[in-house]
Amino acid sequence: MQNLGANISLIISSMLMYASPLIFAAMGGIICENAGVVNIGLEGMMAIGAFIAAALASVTGSNPWLSWLAAGIAGGIFGLLHGIAVTKFRAQHIISGIAINLLAPGLGIFLCKLFYAGTVSTPMLGASQKIPMLFTNIPQGAFKFLTGPVTNYLIFILVFVVWFVLYKTKIGLRIRAIGENPLAAETLGINALKIKLYSSIVSGILAGMGGALLTISISSMYRPNSVCGHGFIALASIIFGRWNPKNTFGACLLFGLCQELAMFIPGLSDSLFDLSDVFSLIPYLVSLLILMFVVKGSNGPAANGAIYYRKG
Repeated sequence: MQNLGANISLIISSMLMYASPLIFAAMGGIICENAGVVNIGLEGMMAIGAFIAAALASVTGSNPWLSWLAAGIAGGIFGLLHGIAVTKFRAQHIISGIAINLLAPGLGIFLCKLFYAGTVSTPMLGASQKIPMLFTNIPQGAFKFLTGPVTNYLIFILVFVVWFVLYKTKIGLRIRAIGENPLAAETLGINALKIKLYSSIVSGILAGMGGALLTISISSMYRPNSVCGHGFIALASIIFGRWNPKNTFGACLLFGLCQELAMFIPGLSDSLFDLSDVFSLIPYLVSLLILMFVVKGSNGPAANGAIYYRKG
């Protein structure tokens, strides 16, 4: 019974850890898409954040929180580029997002080769360079999950803040109004283009922070495949959660659980065959099945993805 409690505790802790990057990226995507800006560039923004965090931590040995914030700034820069493309230059949102998904990971690989003698991965990070644990002295047992990284618990605050801003504040009402009908919002004196731009920047910041967690919290180093579809899973979570922070939080936890099970289940078997690669497909298969069968008919904000510009 004690082993069962310890295993469940370990699964919960790992689920939160694997869900954290998704939740940061998804909350950014929710803000952005509620303002009417489709952001499929979350994958690229996470990728550049993953590199910047690992590189800064390994080169300078800096505090992991500074690396995390730097990753957010890097993601925010790409969020700014996306926002300018769709507001000032009236670019198709999907095309701009695809460009970011090509440019940002490519830039990360280029900089990695530049700073690390042609290699495409950073050195392993030490314990002091990673996000610290919340508690470290809890004995083995049912409450062992409390020893997870601090970001395991920041996600609850983040989801509440995003929900509160969107549904309980004036700025949140304006964001949602623009996502439904930017022209009507402008007739009330709301600067729709500015809010779209700011929402895109915030989306990039949170996605960059989410990507950073993949390297300075989970894998301890940057590789070209560090993000490996997490941005797209975050997008699937947004659609599954119907663009609502609380529902999306639950969807991200589901994907985090799938990823943990993909790591946990192979360890239970004494089979001579290594099935880890097969089980690693679980999160992606679940996201595909959800998009195919669960979210059919799910519609986001009415003007999401529409090209809007101020006439006259």
